[in-house]
Amino acid sequence: MRSTQSLSITLPHDMAQMVKEKVASGEYATESEVIRDGLRSLQARDAALEKWLREEVVKSYDQYKTDPGTVIDGTELKRRMAGHLRALHGKSS
Repeated sequence: MRSTQSLSITLPHDMAQMVKEKVASGEYATESEVIRDGLRSLQARDAALEKWLREEVVKSYDQYKTDPGTVIDGTELKRRMAGHLRALHGKSS
């Protein structure tokens, strides 16, 4: 039994060119390898997002439900970020 499946895909011209350039450069042996690597990257990104949602967002939501006073509003967040940026700018000058 075959462990792969042949697909026919259509890509925008710029993406198709990128695939061809990756093969022409020797970075990949075939166009299929380029697509497989891209899909592996997509899987990794999706897994990282899922992990972040489970480990950080859910934890933050649970913390908020336990103690709503720990949350800051958008105005306060902007004020803090502006101060942080001013401090960073001052250090780089």
